[in-house]
Amino acid sequence: MSNVNDSVENAKATEKTWLAKLGPGLITGAADDDPSGIATYSQAGAQFGFNMLWTVLFTYPLMVGIQVVSARIGRVSGHGLATNIRRHYPAWLLYGVVALLLIANTINIAADISAMGEALKLLIGGKGQWYAVGFGILSLLLQVFVPYRRYVRLLKWLTLALLAYVATAFVVHIPWSQVLLKALTPDLSWKPEYVTTVVAVFGTTISPYLFFWQASQEVEELEADPHARPLIIAPEQAAANLRRIKIDTYIGMAFSNLVAFFIILTTAVTLNLHGISDIQTSAQAALALRPIAGDFAFMLFSAGIIGTGLLAIPVLAGSSAYAMAGAFQWKNSLESTPMMAKQFYGIIALSTFIGIALGFTAIDPIKALYWSAVINGVISVPIMVVMMLMAVRKDIMGQFVITTRLKVLGWLATLMMALAVLAMLLTM
Repeated sequence: MSNVNDSVENAKATEKTWLAKLGPGLITGAADDDPSGIATYSQAGAQFGFNMLWTVLFTYPLMVGIQVVSARIGRVSGHGLATNIRRHYPAWLLYGVVALLLIANTINIAADISAMGEALKLLIGGKGQWYAVGFGILSLLLQVFVPYRRYVRLLKWLTLALLAYVATAFVVHIPWSQVLLKALTPDLSWKPEYVTTVVAVFGTTISPYLFFWQASQEVEELEADPHARPLIIAPEQAAANLRRIKIDTYIGMAFSNLVAFFIILTTAVTLNLHGISDIQTSAQAALALRPIAGDFAFMLFSAGIIGTGLLAIPVLAGSSAYAMAGAFQWKNSLESTPMMAKQFYGIIALSTFIGIALGFTAIDPIKALYWSAVINGVISVPIMVVMMLMAVRKDIMGQFVITTRLKVLGWLATLMMALAVLAMLLTM
C-alpha cells in the first residue's frame, strides 16, 4: 500500500515539476495567437489554402531562438530589456523603440478588444462595442488587483482557450495526405498579395511585445522567489533555470505555432475550398465558418477569440508598461500594489482605456491593425539586433553569453525579419 502511495506522490511531484516549468514561455507563446493574429492566420488560410502552412513550420525554430535569448537576458541580468537598453545603449534608441512599441501595442489592444466584443455579439447578440468595454475593464481589473502569482496561474489556464482551434479542425473533414504534402512542398509565389501575407504571418509570429514580456516575466519569476538571484551573481542556480527556460520556451512556442497551424488549416479546408478568400477580422472568419462547418465549429471558433483576447490584452498592456518602466526607472511588478507602482499600472490602464476608446471612433480597425503590423515589423529588427548584441556581452551576461546554436538561430530570425520588413515596404 505504501508503494502505491509513493507512486501517487511521485506522480504528483512530477506533475507539479512540469507545471512549474511552464510559465513565461507558455504564456508568451499563447498570447501570440491573439484575435488579431487569428485574423491574420484566417486570411492566410482562406486566401492561399494549404500553401501557407509552411510558414508556421519555418518560423518555429526562429521564434524559439529569439524568445530564449530574451528570456535568458532577463534571468541572467535580473533586468528587463528596456532597463538593459537604457544602461548600455544610447537614449535615442531606447526612447524611439519604447514610443513605437507603445503605439503599436495600443492599436493592437484596440483591435483585440473590438474582436472580443464582436465574437460575443455573434454568440449571444447585443452590442459588440459595449461588450468590448466590459472585456477591457475586466482585463484591467485582473492585472491591477490580482497578485502576480495568482494572476500567472490564471493566464496559464487561459492558454487552454487556444485548444478550441485544434478542436475546430477535427469537426471538419481534412485530407491529411494533401495537407502534409503542401506543408512540406508548397506552391510558392512572388505575387505581391502572397508576399504580403507571408510577411504578415512572420510579423504576427515574431513580435516585439513578446520579447519585452518574456524577459520581464523572467524578472517577475526571479523576484517572486526569495531564494532566487540573477544568474550573473548566482551561477550555481544556472543549470536548473536555463533548462527550465529552454523547456518552457520550446513548449510555449510549439503550442503557439500548433494553434496557428490549425487555424490556417481549418480556414483552408472550409473557406478556401468554398471560394471565400477575403477575411479581414477573426469575427468574419467565425461567421463564414458557420454555414460550411456548422454551429459547433462556429461556436468553438468564436469562444476561442474571447479566451485568447483575455490572455493577449494583459501581455500587450503589460509589455508596454514594463518597457516604459524600464526606460524611466519606475518600479514595475505585477506583484506590487497599485500604490507601490503607480506609473507602471498607469501605463497599463492608459493603454487599455485608449484601446477601448478607439473602438468608438471612426478609425478603421483593419487599417489601424495594418499600421500596427508595419510599426511592429519596423521596430522588431533593431530590437532583435540589440538583443543579439546584448546576449554576447560579458558585462551583461557574464559567463552565460549565448551558445553558438542560439547565435545562429537568433541572427537567422533577425535576418528573416529584416527581409520580411524589406518585402513589406516594397509591396506597400
